[in-house]
Amino acid sequence: MQVEDILASAGDQATVRRVFGDPYEKDGVTFIPVARVSGGGGGGSGSDDGAEGGGGGYGVNARPVGAYVIEGGSVSWIPALDTTRIAIAGQVIAIVALLVIRSILTSKRRR
Repeated sequence: MQVEDILASAGDQATVRRVFGDPYEKDGVTFIPVARVSGGGGGGSGSDDGAEGGGGGYGVNARPVGAYVIEGGSVSWIPALDTTRIAIAGQVIAIVALLVIRSILTSKRRR
């Protein structure tokens, strides 16, 4: 695969449809899902005294962030709840709290 092919494919992936999903309607309310999309890429080429070169690649990441809700002529925003991020934050806080308690108890024992 050539670098030009990789870049063309990356351009096809980075479209507005990745950010705003297809709207859908239920009971007179229209929902438009929204995502945060990021990506990156790289490439390479070259020849060194007859040796061939090549390379390339890209990646796209999409995470839901919420939805626009259209009801009766008014638009509102409903953020998505990332339960994975909340769970990880809770675990980090618990670990830090346990390390602090251990440090306090260790310092009291030495006195």
